[in-house]
Amino acid sequence: MPRAATAPTAPPRPPASPGDEFSPLLRQVKGLDLLARRTGWYTAGIAVNALALAAVVAAVLAVGDSWWTVALAVPLALFSPRTAFFGHDAGHAQIAATRRTNRLIGLVHGNLLLGMSSAWWNDKHNRHHANPNHLDKDPDVGEGVFVWTQAQAAKRAGFARFLTRHQAWLFFPLLLLEGIALKVSSARMVLAAEGWRRDGRGRAVEGLLLVAHYAGYALLLGAAMGPGKAVVFAFVHQALFGLHLGCVFAPNHKGMEMPTEDGARWGHLRRQVLTSRNVRGGPVTDWLMGGLNYQIEHHLFPSMPRPHLRLVRPVVMRYCREAGLSYAETGLVDSYRQALRHMHAVGAPLR
Repeated sequence: MPRAATAPTAPPRPPASPGDEFSPLLRQVKGLDLLARRTGWYTAGIAVNALALAAVVAAVLAVGDSWWTVALAVPLALFSPRTAFFGHDAGHAQIAATRRTNRLIGLVHGNLLLGMSSAWWNDKHNRHHANPNHLDKDPDVGEGVFVWTQAQAAKRAGFARFLTRHQAWLFFPLLLLEGIALKVSSARMVLAAEGWRRDGRGRAVEGLLLVAHYAGYALLLGAAMGPGKAVVFAFVHQALFGLHLGCVFAPNHKGMEMPTEDGARWGHLRRQVLTSRNVRGGPVTDWLMGGLNYQIEHHLFPSMPRPHLRLVRPVVMRYCREAGLSYAETGLVDSYRQALRHMHAVGAPLR
C-alpha cells in the first residue's frame, strides 16, 4: 500500500533549470509508492460498472415497449462515462502491468461497449498530454466547432463566425452532440486507408468491435421497443453521454496558459501545471469526473492509478508553492465560469 502523501519530508528545492524541476518531485512520489498499481481497485470498479450496465440492459428488456423505457437512457448515460474512464485509464497504462492487457481493456471499454475507437482516442489524447494547450500541437485546442484564441476567431466566416460569436452560450447545448461526434471520428479513423496500410490487423479488430457494438445496440433497442421509442432512447442516451463527458473535460484546460514556441520548451513540470486546472470536491465529484478533477496531478503522472491522484495532490501543491509556481484549483461551478469567460472573450472581436 502507498504511504500517506502527508509524509513530513519537505520537498527539495527545485533546481534553477526549468527542465530539471520535475525530477525531485518524481523521486518523492516514487518514495511514497504512489505510482504502484491498484489492480484490486480497478478489478472491483470494472466489475461494479459491468454489473450496473447489465442491470440497465436487463431493465430495458423487462420494461419493454413503453415510454418509461426511455427514462432508462438516463442511468445508461450515467454509467457510459464510467466505462469511458476505465478505457481512458487503460490507455495511460494505469490499470495493468502489460501493454497487451491495457490494450484489451481499452478495446472492450471503448470499441465494444461505447462504439468509440480506443486507438483514435489514445492517439489524440497522448498528443494532448505531450503539449497541453499548445495551438500547433494539441488537437484539443485546434480549430473546430469552437476556437480558443482571437487569432483563430478572426479567420472564421459564415455560419462558423456566428458560432464563434456566441460560442460561450452554445457550449453546453452543442455538447449534446459530442457523443455522436466521438463515434463519427472513431469510424473515420478506422476506415482511413492510411491506417490500414500501417496496421491492417489492428484496424480490422477495431472495426469488428465497433460493428459488434452498433449491432448489439440496435438489436437491444429493436427487441425492447418500437422504432420511434428506440430513436428517442438512443438520442437521449447519446446526448446525455456527450454532455457528461464534455462537462468533465471542459474545466481542465480552457482559460489556462496557452504556450507559444517558447512555452513549448518549458520543462515537464511547468508545461503540465501551468496549463491545467483542478476542480475541488469530495467523493461524489471524484466519481462523476473519473478522477480527472485532479487534472494537474494526472498530467504530471499520467500512469498513476486513479485512486492515488487525491493522495499525491498535497505533495504537488506544496512542491509548487515552494517552487513559486502557480497551482490552479477552484470549485466546479467556478471552473465552468472561467472556461466560459475565456470562450466569450475569444469571440468578443466578432461581436
